[in-house]
Amino acid sequence: MSGFSGRLVRMGNRATAPFSIDEWVEDVYDERPGARLSRTRIRKTFTGDFDGTSEAETIMCGAAVEGSAAYVGFERLAGSLHGRAGTFVLHHTATGSGGRREGSWTVVPDTGTGELTGLRGAAEIVIAGDGAHTLVLDYELG
Repeated sequence: MSGFSGRLVRMGNRATAPFSIDEWVEDVYDERPGARLSRTRIRKTFTGDFDGTSEAETIMCGAAVEGSAAYVGFERLAGSLHGRAGTFVLHHTATGSGGRREGSWTVVPDTGTGELTGLRGAAEIVIAGDGAHTLVLDYELG
C-alpha cells in the first residue's frame, strides 16, 4: 500500500473508511505555461468505521512536469463515525512530485455537529496497489 505521507499523530481512536469518488467536476480557470489551475468539486461515499458521504471544494495546481501537483481544500463529511452521527470539516493540503506525495488532512476545530461535536483529529489517505482509496482518521471526541 502507498499513499500520502503526512503528520498523522496517533490519537485515542482510529477509523478506517474506504471511499469511492462519485463525482469530479473540474473548472479550469488558468492554463498558461508552467501550471494548470482549477477549482474542483468532489463528492465521495465512505464505508467502514465512517459511513457516509462528503462534498469537497479544492483549488488545484498541475505543474507542467507530469506528476507534479498540489492542492488545498475543504471537505464536509456527513454520516456516522463509529456509530455517532454528525458532520465535520476536513482541511486538505497536499503536494506531489517525482513519485513522492505529502499531505495533511486535519479536522477544522469546532466544526463537528450532532454526536460529533468536539471532534478533533487528523487523517491520511492510503492508496492500495489496485488504486482503492481509504481514509484513515485518528481522532478524539471532547
